[in-house]
Amino acid sequence: MIADNFNLQAYFRRTGYQGTVLPDFETLRLMMRCQLFSVPFENLDVQAGKLVSLVPEDIFMKIVEHGRGGYCYEVNGLFAMALEAAGFIYRMIAARPMTYPQRRPKTHMALVVEIGGAAWLVDLGFGSFGIREPLNLAQTGLEVRQANETFLLDMTGDGAYLLRSFDGDSWRNLYEFTLQPQEWVDFEPANFLNSKHPDSIFVKGLIAVLQQPGGKIVLNGDQFKSVSEEGTEYRTVFPGELPALLRERFSLRYPL
Repeated sequence: MIADNFNLQAYFRRTGYQGTVLPDFETLRLMMRCQLFSVPFENLDVQAGKLVSLVPEDIFMKIVEHGRGGYCYEVNGLFAMALEAAGFIYRMIAARPMTYPQRRPKTHMALVVEIGGAAWLVDLGFGSFGIREPLNLAQTGLEVRQANETFLLDMTGDGAYLLRSFDGDSWRNLYEFTLQPQEWVDFEPANFLNSKHPDSIFVKGLIAVLQQPGGKIVLNGDQFKSVSEEGTEYRTVFPGELPALLRERFSLRYPL
């Protein structure tokens, strides 16, 4: 469902996309990269005690009109609206995160886009672990290099897809999913859990991630990480530095 206030040209100005608007793979790839490089994954609303809104009009206003970011339902939801406006065929899917020590419910939203008979996994909202370009669902068992990261789609014994990434030493399970279509309302319980449950990683601490052409920058609590072609740098962020760091590196105003 597209927002009543959605404007594709305003979305393109927000993300910096300047290409053609055709429902083909190259448009999909470039639109995804432009949003990833301009819209941060962030949980400032959750840290401020707010319940994140899944109303499409609120998402468009927050990210496009107010220059914010968001977590999976918001950034993937916005991208879904842009896809619809650009003429793509897509579905929302629910995924089970596998990055926790215990089994979790299907709390993650991703997208599957169909182009010329091929289905592509598209995800702009899995934080620092996320893919950077669409993945072809027909190419399971193949390693795919994206910038300085490697991903792989497997099939599970019960017929689900499993997205994995290579951490330099071993393969890490990211999430599993099926192709069952979901609606906005299907994510309401998961959104409440992620926004309000004390065990939610979004409740526990501040998170901000911005992908970049050659790497990414990540803020997790008071730990800042910068990944580039030259390597990875870490440093601790002291409380007084936080507003300037979020403003200068993520284009976010803090506190809200």
